[in-house]
Order: sequence, then structure tokens, then C-alpha cells
Amino acid sequence: MLRFIDNTQIAIIGLDEILANFYIEGRQVSIDTAEEIVKRLEVKNYIPPSARKEHRHLLLKEYREYVETRSKNP
Repeated sequence: MLRFIDNTQIAIIGLDEILANFYIEGRQVSIDTAEEIVKRLEVKNYIPPSARKEHRHLLLKEYREYVETRSKNP
């Protein structure tokens, strides 16, 4: 579930699996990683072109939090 600045929430199909796979692969928290997450999510989720930048920003934040959590609790 992604929460936008205006408190809008959307469910994202496959996000947990993608984050887990990227973590296992050792992907760095970066804008390139966030862009790749968006590309993979687009296979099963519609991301409007006008919202792509905001999605990328939120997904970068989500991945950063995921990595921090997993690093503290291996």
C-alpha cells in the first residue's frame, strides 16, 4: 500500500515481492532502483504517466525503509 502526500492510498500488486528480490540482489537505494521498481510494477499495475515521478519518489522511500528494516532484523 502506498500513501501519497494527500493521504490517498493505493494497493500495489507485487510490491512486496519486488522489494524482497531487490534486497536479496543487493540493489542500492537509488533513483535508478526506484525507476526499475516502477517498470516492474507496471506489468501488473497501471501507473499514469503524469504520476510516474511521484510513484518513483514514494517507491524510493519504501525501498529505503525496507532496506533499513531488513538490515536491523536480518
